[in-house]
Amino acid sequence: MDRVHVMELFGFPIQTIYLCTLIFSGILIILYVFFGDIADGIGEGSFLNPVLILAFLTFLSGAGYIFEMTTSLNSVVILLIGAGIAALLDILLNIFVLIPLSSAEESLVYTDDSLRGRVGTVLIPIPENGFGEVLIENISGRISKPALSYENMFIAEGSKVLIVEVKNGVIKVIDYKEL
Repeated sequence: MDRVHVMELFGFPIQTIYLCTLIFSGILIILYVFFGDIADGIGEGSFLNPVLILAFLTFLSGAGYIFEMTTSLNSVVILLIGAGIAALLDILLNIFVLIPLSSAEESLVYTDDSLRGRVGTVLIPIPENGFGEVLIENISGRISKPALSYENMFIAEGSKVLIVEVKNGVIKVIDYKEL
């Protein structure tokens, strides 16, 4: 479409600014995916999620570029429409992708204290005064830990055991008889 007046910002056509912002924010998102853990460590405690900020810029510049190239709307109107679209997509990204990912990541974490009282299966027999191995099954996966008998008794492979104590990454177990 022929436009009578092309809006310029800093001496550049607005379409060029939208396109450059789209490319730059897209590159930053890719870099953040690879090096995000380092950035998270530096900005510990920040309430602004860099993924949401970069995604907003990407969505805004993408929508702005498409509307500038395909419609004859005023550039300010296009900026407002693009901001609305970007905000909506950002909210959807946060609700349906980022929040579920962060809670899934946390569900895989366990502490030594959380193992106490759990039931496991002996993988490698536990000899008297020696080490064996126990498999603990969970909704989020399986954990295999070195084990000692709490009562210094032999526990055979395949036996169910109750975790009594966890010390230095080694679990102390007793033979578990289901009622």
